[in-house]
Amino acid sequence: MPILVDQDNALADKFGLVITLPDELREIYRSFGIDLERYNGNDSWTLPMPACYIIAQNGLVYDAAVNVDHTTRPDPEETLNKLDSLCK
Repeated sequence: MPILVDQDNALADKFGLVITLPDELREIYRSFGIDLERYNGNDSWTLPMPACYIIAQNGLVYDAAVNVDHTTRPDPEETLNKLDSLCK
């Protein structure tokens, strides 16, 4: 199954799924050795919101899950069950 990699968050930004870290959080990230400028390949200090979309082969969005809290993500088993139901 295709998995999208959006290293510079350009696509996520087009969908309104990007947050920009404020200066005080940037310093905290740096103190932990997290260099978003290097990882993102730009100086935007942005992070994508976790998102999971299941798109049928006909282009219809079967399911969408987006949350601004990066610790809240769809259950992988639930996602696999939804994918399985598409194949039946």
